[in-house]
Amino acid sequence: MRPTRVLLAKPGLDGHDRGIKVVAMALRDAGAEVIYLGLRRTPEEIWRAAVDEDADVVGVSVLSGAHVALIEQLLVERTRVGADIPVVLGGTVPADDADVLRAMGVDAVHAVGSSLPDVVDSVLALGARERTA
Repeated sequence: MRPTRVLLAKPGLDGHDRGIKVVAMALRDAGAEVIYLGLRRTPEEIWRAAVDEDADVVGVSVLSGAHVALIEQLLVERTRVGADIPVVLGGTVPADDADVLRAMGVDAVHAVGSSLPDVVDSVLALGARERTA
């Protein structure tokens, strides 16, 4: 069986990517195949790559405070392209917003301060679920 394939990206104008790079390395160390698109990616770019790369999970990081608006755009684009791929959000996310984001359709929310092993376990579990569905 192939490893979980995770596509990571930074949507919007946020220019801080240290955290997502740490998550990418931890996922690789845990056996995942990671595709990192980099900074300032549009929802269209993210989903085109996710579909082209046959991603099992899409992970995005938002530190700018625009997480609700960006996730809304990302989920609209996911529906438009017909992708049924779980979405994980990491970043600066208040607890109340995490509940809103999950209600919108985000599969997992990992706010700043989440433990790295918990993030990796969550992403890999979603990827395993996706590959057996």
